[in-house]
Amino acid sequence: MAVVGDIDHLSAAISHATAPAFMLGAVAGFLSILIARMERIVDQNRSLRSGAFASLEPSVRQAIGDSFARRMKLLGRAIYFAVLSALVTAALLIGAFLAALVGVAHGGVVAVMFVIALALLMGSLADLAREIRLHIATMGLG
Repeated sequence: MAVVGDIDHLSAAISHATAPAFMLGAVAGFLSILIARMERIVDQNRSLRSGAFASLEPSVRQAIGDSFARRMKLLGRAIYFAVLSALVTAALLIGAFLAALVGVAHGGVVAVMFVIALALLMGSLADLAREIRLHIATMGLG
């Protein structure tokens, strides 16, 4: 088992981890935004259910409630994809450092894992875009 013996080899491994580490930070920030949006919808849904919108017609209240449910589903899936993206990115970083530690080639595996993490992030962004579109489409109900 080859173990990293010099600082240059370790320095190269750290420099290769820069992009995935930045992506991990970006996904964490993105998750914060998604969770805040979800919390806002949950609060609005509670208000709707508690009678705060009693002056609206029942059909309008139902349409708003249906919109909230669909938006929460989309955001829930966006959060799920973002978390999976973060997990794959973290696994990529761990795998890259372990591979560098034992001295095995890992470029292909790292590249595939990074592509998977980016695809999951794209799925999350697509669901966020769908949620925003749904929100805009239903804003005129009330």
